Amino acid sequence: MNRSHVISFCLLLCAVQTLMAAEKPMVQSRTVQVPMRDGVLLATDVYQRPNVNQAPVVLMRTPYNKSRAKKAAERFAEAGLIAVVQDCRGKFESEGIFYPYDNEGQDGFDTIEWLGKQPWCNGKIGMWGASYVGATQWLAANEHPPGLVTIAPTATFSSFYRNLYLGGALRISLIARWASGNSKKPEGAEVTQDWRGTLLHLPMSEVDDEIGWSIPWLEGMLTHPKHDGYWNRTELTDDIVDLKLPMQHIVGYYDFFSRESVNNFTRMQQLARDPETRRQQQLILGPWDHGSIGRSKVGDVDFGENAVIDAAGENLKWFERRLLGKQPEQDHAGVPVRYFSMGDNVWFNATTWPPHGFTDTSFYLHSNGKANTSAGDGTLDLCPSTTDEATDRFQADPNDPAPACPVTEKRPLISATWAPVDQRPIEKRNDVLVYTSEPYTEPLTFAGNAQAKLFVSADTPDADWVVKLIDVHPDGFSQNLAVGILRGRFRNSEQQPTPLKPGEVYEITVDLGPIAAQIGKGHRLRVDICGAYFPLFDRNPNSGEGPFGKNAKISTERVYHDPIRPSRIILPCKP
Repeated sequence: MNRSHVISFCLLLCAVQTLMAAEKPMVQSRTVQVPMRDGVLLATDVYQRPNVNQAPVVLMRTPYNKSRAKKAAERFAEAGLIAVVQDCRGKFESEGIFYPYDNEGQDGFDTIEWLGKQPWCNGKIGMWGASYVGATQWLAANEHPPGLVTIAPTATFSSFYRNLYLGGALRISLIARWASGNSKKPEGAEVTQDWRGTLLHLPMSEVDDEIGWSIPWLEGMLTHPKHDGYWNRTELTDDIVDLKLPMQHIVGYYDFFSRESVNNFTRMQQLARDPETRRQQQLILGPWDHGSIGRSKVGDVDFGENAVIDAAGENLKWFERRLLGKQPEQDHAGVPVRYFSMGDNVWFNATTWPPHGFTDTSFYLHSNGKANTSAGDGTLDLCPSTTDEATDRFQADPNDPAPACPVTEKRPLISATWAPVDQRPIEKRNDVLVYTSEPYTEPLTFAGNAQAKLFVSADTPDADWVVKLIDVHPDGFSQNLAVGILRGRFRNSEQQPTPLKPGEVYEITVDLGPIAAQIGKGHRLRVDICGAYFPLFDRNPNSGEGPFGKNAKISTERVYHDPIRPSRIILPCKP
């Protein structure tokens, strides 16, 4: 064989080897059956590079089909981790019966214990995932399984009650529609086509049947509006401070889990018993809702490319530090808090939440008693009332509740979103009070936890007060920034609701949640107050009868703003 033939042969061999290498995947996957303590087998996918014989493991436990996590799992495995994704009990390829949250603690413990015994696991295990998948992390961690060294719960809770109920009001469309797709449908049963009628149905205790079939676990959630012992199995708020785990928390302002995710971070950073755990907490807080984490376009608002983050990439950086021992020169994995300011659309770093350098500032409501609609006389400024201003009032009709979003052909009532959408159509309703500032000549910047303190009354045993914080753009676009709701009979306690006395004036506090924003030059600050946020929250029948009541009453609700009853919004503002 002459020299040219040898060269040709070598080139051909290299080409074949390159082709074979290209065909051989960097990450290989296999499915195994992991036994639980009661013998139930859970289908589990393991993603691993062929040249990685032993490594830390990152685990996801999901009710939403393990195959949907394939892309992220392969990415983690390519980085040198072993990624494991498991179908929860009773879901998809796993055995057993699915009952939301009931088995996730012990099944998580058993899975982590099993992983620790595998020869390819080096003994270090982390968990990742969002929403229900984030909850499986908290529930497993609370069982203190050996080998679990970090978790990365995104947009989730440690107290399930406070995710379903806010101020005593129920996130009805969220749980009802989730239940329709995550409970076993009897043969021949059909999901309701009349969601509006279903969610308006009284009594509340029958809503599961209105969906199309009996769902006992949903009925239980619907009929326990008090924060009582029913919720104990998913109430971890007091227990998590005993955990010794670094944690990464990611959530958006518009996410219905924003309060709980931020509270999880602050409890762990400030109250964890272990000092090292307090130092190893991270919060990433952006302008997203539950389905748009990491994106720039949310609802009707584009927050720009600066709002875009790679959420899985942030998890990976976290795991590289905590599990692989890598210390990248430039990343944000060591920053305690990263928060996005809406309006100026800029990220800021902070040592804690709420961030330092902001002062609680009151913005007072004013009118001559005709603040109904955006065409009314409601105003907002920094000065408390000095005269006996007339009281504002509106009628909250349970049969025509104020909608959470403008209703259009493209966005029917049942498709209401938590995201920012133009509020102007809603602000034309007579059952909405609107208070607007003058245009700002200099930007107003705030970051922290917002709230409303209102003096109110109603002529019914119960009533809701919904408060929305709004940024009115120079072109009139009315962008919702934050929202809170309080059911009157829960004004003093989540455990012991007490009826309203008709005509009696109460001072109430409405939590608006975590927020960071800048009201730009030429923009105006606005506050909307109404009696419903339907169907994102259940409408209040105003009867005070609770989830088994069948009666509904129109309530005349009043908001007072005078020298002795100064209703106001409190924002943490930059001096």
